[in-house]
Amino acid sequence: MLRCAATVWSRQARPVSFASAVRSIATVTADDALKYSGYMQIDFTIPEDTPVYDAVQKFAAFNIGCLVTTDKAGNMTGVVSERDYICKIALLGRTSKETPVKEIATRGANIITAKAGESVESCMEKMMSKGIRHLPIVDDAEKVIGMVSIKDLVKTVITEKEQTIKVLSDFALGKGGHFGSE
Repeated sequence: MLRCAATVWSRQARPVSFASAVRSIATVTADDALKYSGYMQIDFTIPEDTPVYDAVQKFAAFNIGCLVTTDKAGNMTGVVSERDYICKIALLGRTSKETPVKEIATRGANIITAKAGESVESCMEKMMSKGIRHLPIVDDAEKVIGMVSIKDLVKTVITEKEQTIKVLSDFALGKGGHFGSE
C-alpha cells in the first residue's frame, strides 16, 4: 500500500493539493474580501450633489466609513469618507446640510480603486501606499460593485490563513489526508 502525501482532502471531500493549501493566501482576491465583509448588499454610492448630511446619515445607518460619489449618469466622480467630514466640515465650521459631498470628496486622479479579481495583497499595497482605509471595488466598466476597508482585508487574510492552517494541521495529524493505494 502506497501512502499519498501530496493530497489533502477538504470538508467537501474533494482533493486539495498540499501545495495549493499553502498557496491559497496568495490567491485571495478583493471579491473574497467583499464576501467576508458582510456588506455586499449595501449601495456604497451617493450622488455628488447630495448634502454631506445625507452621507453622514448613510455612514451611521450602515456602519460604514466611506462612499463613492457619482454624477447624474452614475459614473464614479469621487470618494467621501468620515475623515473628509471631520476635516472639511466639522473642523472648518461648515454646515453639512448646505455643503454638497462633491465639495469635500477626493476626486480625479487621487481616486484609487481595485478590480474584483485583484489580490488582497495588491489591495493592501495600494491602500498602504496612499494612506487610505477604504478601497472601491469596480468592474471592468469602472462601475462600483462594492467597497472594502483595510479591516475587511485583514479579516480575509486571517480567515484564509486559519483555513490553511487547519488543512495543513489535519494533514500533519493524519486527519484529513487521503491515504490509499495508488
